[in-house]
Amino acid sequence: MPVSAASIQRTSARALRLGRRLRLAGLEIAELNQAEAITASPLALRLGSGGFVALFDYGTAVFIGVSQAEEEAFLQKLGDRVEGRLAAPAVVVSEIEVGTSGKISDDFIAVRDLSPPCLIIVADALAKNVALAFEEEEVKKVLEALEPFAGDLANSGRLPRNRRRMLRTVGHALLIHHRLLERVEVEERPELPSSDDEIERLHERLAEAYNFKKRAKALSRKLDVIEVMTTAITELLDAQREIRLESLIVLLIAVEMAIYLYDLFLRAG
Repeated sequence: MPVSAASIQRTSARALRLGRRLRLAGLEIAELNQAEAITASPLALRLGSGGFVALFDYGTAVFIGVSQAEEEAFLQKLGDRVEGRLAAPAVVVSEIEVGTSGKISDDFIAVRDLSPPCLIIVADALAKNVALAFEEEEVKKVLEALEPFAGDLANSGRLPRNRRRMLRTVGHALLIHHRLLERVEVEERPELPSSDDEIERLHERLAEAYNFKKRAKALSRKLDVIEVMTTAITELLDAQREIRLESLIVLLIAVEMAIYLYDLFLRAG
């Protein structure tokens, strides 16, 4: 039977990458805007206004059907539980159509209902999407910063003279590389108290629509490239430092020999 237009509802969803991690242990649910827990992993809550929020320990929160004011109030109550907080959260906004199923795109998801299993599957996909989008942007920045150094080295065969800037760039790249090693496992499916074939299909369609496997593999390859580049530049810097130290030692020996010969010449005269 065709679905009537009156039975179709639309609501907004916002996925936010807040920081490196969310510390959820010991979180008092009662203090979070009269929230009611739906699941523990991920920590999914139904808010007093009827909206929904899911919190993921890799630093991401997903709000569905929540007003901007209620979202801000909720985030304030999280407080210092956000570790490695970003100066500006990465945000991906989507629209959810309730009462139909089938169509899924970057910013549109059609679902049959907003039952807890369906909410959790959708929130999980949105959280992974914004986490991957943030990591892809971070990796892009590092590669763009390292590219000039690699180009100068390829063209001239020498490291740039601005060693301080190069060291800062390498240090920044190493920090991002270390942080992204603990990135989200995109192939894992959240645990649900109950499930059915349609929920399974929804999970598969979301994973396919957001290209999770392909993006995760591309990200891994780029991280490998960053590791190779930073290792190579670091080793070249160490080698350059050793050469300079050896040259300085040779120069000191030469100066000492010159002083000795000069003194010997004066005594002979």
